[in-house]
Amino acid sequence: MRIAPAPLRGRARSRSAGSRAAGLFGATALLALFAGAAPADAVNGAVHGALAGSAVSVDSQGTVAPDGTVTLSGSYQCMTGGAVFVSSSLRIGNQSSSIGNGTQATCDGAQHRWISQGKPDQLLVKPGAAQVQATLVHLTEGALVPMPEFLAAQSQDITLVADGS
Repeated sequence: MRIAPAPLRGRARSRSAGSRAAGLFGATALLALFAGAAPADAVNGAVHGALAGSAVSVDSQGTVAPDGTVTLSGSYQCMTGGAVFVSSSLRIGNQSSSIGNGTQATCDGAQHRWISQGKPDQLLVKPGAAQVQATLVHLTEGALVPMPEFLAAQSQDITLVADGS
């Protein structure tokens, strides 16, 4: 026996501002989930697998505040429309943590700065050597949830300095 879906009654509704905001919140949560899941071919100091016109870089120095808040930065460039974010993760030794919730990108072909700030979960951060992975991610509309499309990635050795140094 086959059951057919019930027909729609009335006219179709457009997405409300509330549902768009909920979608953006869900997309941001998905971005945080994929923050450390960039393509494996992102090599220190180089961008690999970049979509034409897309690039991301990481500054060679980040900061650590006395309360453990980490600030990372760099630049990006993209031409893709839609929801695009820069995500970042910090690795010290064999442990890593995403930093912040992703920075919404402006994709107009021009170079822009990104800054991510946050307290890493379960990662003791102090001034010294670390590695940052930055990923430029386009969230495409999937059937149920937005799906990530990796536009560019860079893995960079950096130095964390005490905030105010």
